[in-house]
Amino acid sequence: MGLGMQIAYLGFSGSNVIEREAGVELVRLAGVATDIVDCRLTIKACPDPSGQPVYDAQLVLLTRDSEQVTVQRNADADPTVAMHHAFDDAVRILRERY
Repeated sequence: MGLGMQIAYLGFSGSNVIEREAGVELVRLAGVATDIVDCRLTIKACPDPSGQPVYDAQLVLLTRDSEQVTVQRNADADPTVAMHHAFDDAVRILRERY
């Protein structure tokens, strides 16, 4: 059984680019922590004070021992950048755990 991932888009339609990049990041994450069995990525569009969209990405990881690891939210004007920052933080957190 491999590492699974669910992606939720809130306030905007997702894209093939985001899903492709998320898949690449998932492979990187799997190389850091072998006990992660599920990854939930949520990307939410929120307007900034000027009305321009800002994308907020958050990861929730589940381990074999049913431990939930929540990665702090990361925001950027580009949803792909916000997602990459969230995965960078996840890798850092997981490396600190092991």
